[in-house]
Amino acid sequence: MVDRLKLMRLLPATMTAIAVIWLVALFAAPTALSQRRFPVATVLVYEAGSHICHQRRERSFQWAGVQMPVCGRCLGLYVAGALGAIASLVMGARRSGSLTARRALTIAAVPMLLSLALEWTGTAAGSNVSRFLSSLPLGATLAFVLVNVSTLSTVSALSGKPG
Repeated sequence: MVDRLKLMRLLPATMTAIAVIWLVALFAAPTALSQRRFPVATVLVYEAGSHICHQRRERSFQWAGVQMPVCGRCLGLYVAGALGAIASLVMGARRSGSLTARRALTIAAVPMLLSLALEWTGTAAGSNVSRFLSSLPLGATLAFVLVNVSTLSTVSALSGKPG
């Protein structure tokens, strides 16, 4: 039981650290590629990106003169996700109820879903900037909620009270 509690205590900070490390890796990989450094690490980041993103050149930003490992929309999710996780960690646990979290996530998803719908129907051609911006609310809110829930679970487990 003690080991489980120790692990739970580390979970919010670990989730936040992973989000920040991934974001740094997304910018470090094209930089390393442009300088022909760290080829194995660079390939690993681009390979990981290929499993979660289409990596289409015309939908990806350039960094250091090289295509980034993920598209503009995914990059927005990760930038905002890292910031949302940090904000949640800094602010500490906030009780809001699952309905409030679901409502916040639904509202946060609207800009990205609207952007997708407009593109898929041919109504509007989005730019990398618009895709990036439309994904920011969802990335920040999702990360905030996930880190907050893990913090609340830890607090509940330590206090012995149900969360």
